[in-house]
Amino acid sequence: MRVVIGWMLGVWLALCGPAGAEPYPPYHSLAVNDDADLLPADAEARIAARLDTLREASGIEVTVLTLPTRASYDPADSLEAFATRVFNGWGIGDATRNDGILILVLAEDREMRIELGAGYNPEYDIPAQDIVNRVMLPAFRDGRMAEGIETGTEAVITQIVKRHIEGLSPPPAQNRDWIGKVLAIGVVLAFAVSVLRTQIWKLIGRVKRCPNCGAVGLNRERVIDTPATRDHTGSGHTEERCRNCDWSRRTPFTVSRKTRNSGGSFGGGRSSGGGASGRW
Repeated sequence: MRVVIGWMLGVWLALCGPAGAEPYPPYHSLAVNDDADLLPADAEARIAARLDTLREASGIEVTVLTLPTRASYDPADSLEAFATRVFNGWGIGDATRNDGILILVLAEDREMRIELGAGYNPEYDIPAQDIVNRVMLPAFRDGRMAEGIETGTEAVITQIVKRHIEGLSPPPAQNRDWIGKVLAIGVVLAFAVSVLRTQIWKLIGRVKRCPNCGAVGLNRERVIDTPATRDHTGSGHTEERCRNCDWSRRTPFTVSRKTRNSGGSFGGGRSSGGGASGRW
């Protein structure tokens, strides 16, 4: 009897979930809520700026949420039910147009969803699934989480949001492969430009003269001492050393805080469960 009672109690606790668990996390930004810390500061800033610009220009709210797991919150029957709960709890999108979009990535659960507002034609579930399958999941399977999120966000804007604004149907299936490839190339190029800037800075040092001995050629390095968080700025320093003598110089700099709040609140939109899911 005790074994049976213990088993029934275990099942009841599993069904009820963590005591006092919240139904979904609070948001701290209208654009990017990287609670799983999957995005480097520069990638988060680019995505946030893109979504802020979209919201200001069109009034459409697209937001990114990453979490380690949904198990920390009041249980939902499925990933889809949890995404809809978050969407409607936050009120993403305009309350009359219901045109918001949630991009949800659960790192430890290895699952994700693009949740569409109730104002989107159900046909848009098809390009949403295409973006999940062809753009985001391949990157996630390779461990390229930031690239997958950034490229996927851009694909959502170009393939869903912009066509919805113009009253167009989803893009024909034959066009989707090259669209995803172009978007991926764009993200890679943005990363390459960032790396190139650092290399140029180092190369300039090689033609500078040492303030001490006058010889040409300084070694330059940029070092992050304390990474930035959403609550605090980080710190770092640049180091310059002469190749010919013992002269060196250390210059501190501040690393901007990770994006925390875009200001304001969502527009009160809702979702009826449309969108697309994927697991990797």
